[in-house]
Amino acid sequence: MDHSLSLHISLPSTPKFNSNRSDFAPGFLAGFSFWKPPLTARPRSLAVLASAGSSHCELGSFNTPLNPRSSVGKHLTRVLQNYRQLFHVSVQDELKRLADRRDAAVDRMLLAAGSDEALLHRRIAQLKEQECQIAVQDVMYMLIFYRFSEIRVNLVPKLSRCVYNGRLEIWPCKDWELESIYESEVLEMIKEHITAVIGLRADSSVTDNWAMTTIKQAHLGHVYVASILYGYFLKSALLRHHLEQRLAIPNVHRNGSSQKTFLQSPEMYLYGFRNLLSGRRRSNVLPVAHNQEFNSNQEMEAEKLKRFLTGFDSEALQRCAKLKSKEAVNVLENHSCALLGNEEVGFVERDEVIATSFSSLKRLVLEAVAFGSFLWDAEEYVDAIYKLKEN
Repeated sequence: MDHSLSLHISLPSTPKFNSNRSDFAPGFLAGFSFWKPPLTARPRSLAVLASAGSSHCELGSFNTPLNPRSSVGKHLTRVLQNYRQLFHVSVQDELKRLADRRDAAVDRMLLAAGSDEALLHRRIAQLKEQECQIAVQDVMYMLIFYRFSEIRVNLVPKLSRCVYNGRLEIWPCKDWELESIYESEVLEMIKEHITAVIGLRADSSVTDNWAMTTIKQAHLGHVYVASILYGYFLKSALLRHHLEQRLAIPNVHRNGSSQKTFLQSPEMYLYGFRNLLSGRRRSNVLPVAHNQEFNSNQEMEAEKLKRFLTGFDSEALQRCAKLKSKEAVNVLENHSCALLGNEEVGFVERDEVIATSFSSLKRLVLEAVAFGSFLWDAEEYVDAIYKLKEN
């Protein structure tokens, strides 16, 4: 196995990541025109992001790269630490309170329109919206963190704390836990994505996994952000795939033949859609009579899903890949900058070369894909209570 890392992902080089780009989706999208051929990362010098003595790479329960900036975020952190069973109730209460606070400021601004105080109330409404937006982003981040805690996976802390003598190493790898959240057909596509961005095959040996390689710091940032966007895209596209399947179900006639028909009652449509949003499997809506038939269908799902996704036109790709809200864009940007760079100055392109193992790179990619999937869930959850700003 070639232990030099080859990759090139065309993502923006500025601190502001462009969520409208579609060139983040490798693997099954590698044949599309927007996919760039890989370039080999040649090490020129070995940069130490942090000295061995000052490194503090602890994957503790609350040792996250990004710290909450709002009082709401800090409150939810304490609730999750001490009263975990009350976490979702607290989230709902805080979101409703934030929505009421923002709406009240807007109402006062509208009432003051045309008066001498109109400009003042407009400014107050703007500041209140900014304040609420920061708090809502903290809520979304805590919802994502909660999902990771459910599978007993701690987020990787700032990478600058995880470099010892010029070598980046992340342990434990938590591959099984991070893979357990996906259905088999989705997991196959994620494995293809891992192969595309870091060159590690799904059937690689233990020796290959722990082999050392080198990667430029800028490339590592591109891989991580691209993988978040890929996880977000997969979640959106998969739900669309399931929805289209449920909108046309077999209608068995007396002569034994079957044909695809659109769901005939609005109640059935709404039931299926609500189950999609809650993440339930298709068997909850369309039960299968025979286990043998179910197993046979499961084996075909991966190929069906891949054909479905490769059949997307550019408009459908952008619709599934684009982050729907400004808040989601900010969560992705802030988390990535905190992990890979600096929260204050953002992500900076650097040519420094980092030595690491393929196992550590795989851990980062799997975390990023899961982060993107959880970001989609958090965005849907929050938007149902607190209307997010459209991206």
